[in-house]
Amino acid sequence: MSPCAARSSSIVVNGKLVFAKGYGYRDYEKKLPFTSATMVPIASNAKLFTAVAAGILVDEGKLTLDKSGGKTSTIPAEHREAQMNPLIARAAIFAAAFLTVSAAAFAQSWPDSLQALTSPQDYVQNRSSSYDRTGGNEDYRAIPAGQTLTLLDVDGPGEITHVWVTIASGERFHLKKIVLRMFWDGEAAPSVEAPVGDFFGLGLGDYFLWQSAPIQVGGDKALNCFFPMPFRRHARIVIENQGREAADAIYWNIDYRAYSKPLPNDILYFHAQYRQAAPNHAFPGAKTNLDGANNYVWMEASGRGHFAGVTMSVIENADGWWGEGDDMFFVDGEHLPSINGTGSEDYFLGAWDFGGRQFNYPLYGAPVVGPEREGSRWSVYRFHLDSPITFTKSLRATIEHGTANDRGDNFYSVAYWYQTEPHVLFPALPAVDARLPRVLSSSGAPR
Repeated sequence: MSPCAARSSSIVVNGKLVFAKGYGYRDYEKKLPFTSATMVPIASNAKLFTAVAAGILVDEGKLTLDKSGGKTSTIPAEHREAQMNPLIARAAIFAAAFLTVSAAAFAQSWPDSLQALTSPQDYVQNRSSSYDRTGGNEDYRAIPAGQTLTLLDVDGPGEITHVWVTIASGERFHLKKIVLRMFWDGEAAPSVEAPVGDFFGLGLGDYFLWQSAPIQVGGDKALNCFFPMPFRRHARIVIENQGREAADAIYWNIDYRAYSKPLPNDILYFHAQYRQAAPNHAFPGAKTNLDGANNYVWMEASGRGHFAGVTMSVIENADGWWGEGDDMFFVDGEHLPSINGTGSEDYFLGAWDFGGRQFNYPLYGAPVVGPEREGSRWSVYRFHLDSPITFTKSLRATIEHGTANDRGDNFYSVAYWYQTEPHVLFPALPAVDARLPRVLSSSGAPR
């Protein structure tokens, strides 16, 4: 994006714009002026800090929002009713702060996409979907137990930009029993392999609504992924029903671009890997852990690439807080991690055991939060879209399960990253029954 050196000011009274003016350049190199009609993302730390500071001052009684500050107002007399009462003002302040934080996460992507709308594109937009080929309304496919269904099978060069799937199945935990796989450029081993629910952040086997920048679950049971997935020669996406019952209906829309020119030689491919420990092996009484030898492993990769993030689900097998474990990233063969965190909730960008509250934002969240008791269920995620963790030779991404791995809870995760091919073969998927979410004893027996 071209450099921008500009700002704008506006005043809205009773839903009517009474003042708007832009200053500076929306494109400094081309000297294109920044006007009141220029569209920009709402993303600014200055607005965030100002909004939060104003709210704090109001709560402390040091600022009154329904009175003049004593200085001459620049608002015309006929519009001075715009000064708000404290309750409305406080709500507006914190709404502005929330919008600022949320928009900031997209500041490096959506503006580029909006700006690109003014330029011609060199791709053809295509879609692979389950639409009824007869012209009717039976826009789905059924998958008998033990069968595999192909969702996409196309030649490149191209890039998948969006995957949408919804499933109608009466079988309990079908989200854990139906497996999603993706293959690039004719490879025999998949670059993506995970239970479909876990891939979309539903690792507890149940549906719930949540949203992040790359992955969302919409109402109702709508599974969405916006990770870009480029391919040079070929792309194939399949799902396998490893359950005992037929999935009555699978609907899908997979949007992809067909390019007329080859992709760059250094393009990185999308990967996603499922892992689980049910339960983690606990080391009671452990106090220190420097090398992460017994950590839970999110992923291991060889080659060049970068780590994009992880979704993780947790079932507590004992009372207490499960999240004292630190994240540890071992880059390019390190024996000690160059990236070492301070606690599980800290890595997922919450704090203090998440405060017992659910939240989900574009890059991080905890959409499922339970009490700190045996049997409690949790769902968390973190995406490093602001600055992916790079590696040139290898990466081992891990997290402790409790302090120095002193707890034996169940972890189910999917890690997402980009890298060159070929990739290291993934560990074999656990058997279906082993993937089902349930409270386990330290020996792994169900309770």
